[in-house]
Amino acid sequence: MGLHGDRRATTLGDSTRAALERALAEEPGRILSVLIRIFGDFDLAEDALQDAVTTALERWPVDGVPGNPNAWLVTTARRRAIDLLRRSSTWQRKKEACRILQELEEMDLADTEVGSETSFGDERLRLIFTCCHPALSLDIRVALTLRTVGGLTTAELARAFLVPEATMKQRLVRAKRRIREAAIPYSVPSDDLLSQRLGGVLAVLYLIFNEAYTPTSGDAIVRSDLSAEAIRLARLLAAQMPEAEALGLLALMLLHDARREARTASDGSPVLLEDQDRSLWNQDRIGEGRAELRAAAAQGRPGPYQLQAAIALVHSNAPSVADTDWISITELYNLLMVLTPTPVIALNRAVAHGMVHGAEVGLELVERIEGLESYHLLHATRADLLRRLGRYEEAAAAYRHALGYVSKPTDRDYLQRRLDECAGHAEHGSST
Repeated sequence: MGLHGDRRATTLGDSTRAALERALAEEPGRILSVLIRIFGDFDLAEDALQDAVTTALERWPVDGVPGNPNAWLVTTARRRAIDLLRRSSTWQRKKEACRILQELEEMDLADTEVGSETSFGDERLRLIFTCCHPALSLDIRVALTLRTVGGLTTAELARAFLVPEATMKQRLVRAKRRIREAAIPYSVPSDDLLSQRLGGVLAVLYLIFNEAYTPTSGDAIVRSDLSAEAIRLARLLAAQMPEAEALGLLALMLLHDARREARTASDGSPVLLEDQDRSLWNQDRIGEGRAELRAAAAQGRPGPYQLQAAIALVHSNAPSVADTDWISITELYNLLMVLTPTPVIALNRAVAHGMVHGAEVGLELVERIEGLESYHLLHATRADLLRRLGRYEEAAAAYRHALGYVSKPTDRDYLQRRLDECAGHAEHGSST
């Protein structure tokens, strides 16, 4: 939701434009979440808010910016929704419109507490749980959360998910229809369901951050806009529900994001952890991540997000790769494999064991992993271990294999450089 597509916005004074942009974009989803709760309908809320924005573009330059822009937009959107409902054409829509109209006209708008920060936090939390309901497929949960709570446009979502914009639009339409038809409640679940549902919400936020940290499309090493949004949502969740794993996920995001500036070279190519300039790591973020992890650990036995955050913290505490406490990292990965025995965790564990016990041990563990045959990092890791062992011809073959499963130019360039190095070593070795 924004000012895009309305040429009248260009006539706004700077202060008026800034006020409207802040109300809509400072914390995306704040106003929309209130409207969805009031109307019980995603589409009606979005349409009414867009009309309220249009009205603001007309009125604010004349009347001045209201004292509480958020409340003004909610009030205006509510009035516009009443107009829209009264003009509903189909009988089914009219029946639903009558019900909502009656509730809207009886409602004391003051009861919505639209100006309350606490209310906004609660509303957005309800919206996150609604978007992440298990009745929806996982990819739709991610997309709907980013669209309604995060404020991303349909076009931005389509680019992130590598689908045409029309396809993404249809997915969102179906998701909203599913919420309406299944009467999915706009609420945080009761305590007996909370742990089950909270895990799904955390998984969605984790996927959003992963897409930001290792984008599936484009040349960027990190999508800073998406990582910022994932962290913002994780902060909201942890502030409202300071459960151990919610705090652990936030810590994990902060600790990884602290290394963002060091992950990309001046030419846009990726910089591996071992080669990063650690003076570029954001110490404030590391400190915040450490504090969140400490708060999570105080609640008892750690879960998967806390263990991953603890691994990131060990890296963050080390002045260099050589000085890293690889033994602790290995032990943490051993624990993580018990809780989440996935092939990707097994791959990372193999790397850690290779640092502690030698490349031969790491390679042996990599060779046992199944289910990652099309994952380029499996082949790249195997190639790196072979290179460290001086088995350059085999390493070159593994890098070629990895190249067959990667499309991002930055990743291809890195793998090609490694391949050329190994091929040169192999050729030199065979000629002597």
